[in-house]
Amino acid sequence: MAATFVRRSVVAAGALAALGASWVAVGQQAAVPPGPNKVAFPEAWAKGVMYGTVDRPDTKQYREFYTTPDVLDAVRAGRPVPDGAVIVLAAYAAQVDAAGVPVKDAGGRFVKGNLVAVNVQQKKKGHGDDIPASIRNGDWQYQSFSPDGKVNEKANLTACYQCHLPFARDEFLTNLAKLKGTFPSQASVAARSGPTEVAINGFQFGPGALKIAAGQKVTWTNADDTPHQITVTGADGRRSEVMLKGQSATMQFDAAGNIAYVCGLHPSMKGTIEIAAK
Repeated sequence: MAATFVRRSVVAAGALAALGASWVAVGQQAAVPPGPNKVAFPEAWAKGVMYGTVDRPDTKQYREFYTTPDVLDAVRAGRPVPDGAVIVLAAYAAQVDAAGVPVKDAGGRFVKGNLVAVNVQQKKKGHGDDIPASIRNGDWQYQSFSPDGKVNEKANLTACYQCHLPFARDEFLTNLAKLKGTFPSQASVAARSGPTEVAINGFQFGPGALKIAAGQKVTWTNADDTPHQITVTGADGRRSEVMLKGQSATMQFDAAGNIAYVCGLHPSMKGTIEIAAK
C-alpha cells in the first residue's frame, strides 16, 4: 500500500467543494451533524499521488487532489474504488495582488499560498449505516480538517451527501474523469454566441441572466478545467448530465415564468432565465 495514508481512504474531487455552501436538494429533512465521525485525518496525504488540480476563482483557491496508487490503479483499470480507500482535496488560498486578484504563474494558473483545509472522503464497508437513507452515498463518509488535522466543527457535511447523491452510477464521485485520467483538460472550447447560449468560464455563467421565449432551448458550454452540471431549482428540478471541459448541455423551457438554476457541483454558481409567453 502506498504512503501511510489511513487504511486506504478516498477524498472525492468535487465532494467537499460544497462544504459551507447553501444547498437545497433531495433529502433536505435529513442531516448529518458536523463534528468527528469515522473518517480519520490522513497524516501522510501529501505523500500520495496528486492526480488533479483546479483553480477556483469563486473562492480564490488553488486545489490539489490526492489518492493512493492502489486506488488510482483500480479505477484506471475499470475496477470499483476499493473498500477502505482515501482521496484528499487539499485547498490552498491563492496568492493575490494588492487589488485582491489572484496572481497567476507563467502558465496562467493560480499561485498557491497557505493551506487552508484538508477535505476527505472515505469509502469503507459499514460507513453508510451511520447516514440517513435518503442522502446515503453508499459506503462513503466525508470530513473536513484544518491543516493541523483538527476536525472542522462547522463543516456542512450534509451538503456533501446531497451534492454527490445524484452520482450513484459514478460511485458517488462528482469528478470521476479526473480520477480515471480521462478528463479533457487540453480540449479546445469554441466560442458560441447567441441569445440562448450560456458560457461557463471561471466558475461563472455568462450571461448570468437570460431572457427567452417559451419553447426555446438554452445551451450551456463548459470552458472550465473542472466539471459542471446544470440543476434547475424549485418544482422543475431537472439536472443536466455532467459537462466536462468543452462539453455542452441543452434544456428546453416551454412554460412562461422565471427559472433559477445553479451548478449542481458548485452551488455558489447561480443563474436565472426569464421565459416570456409566446
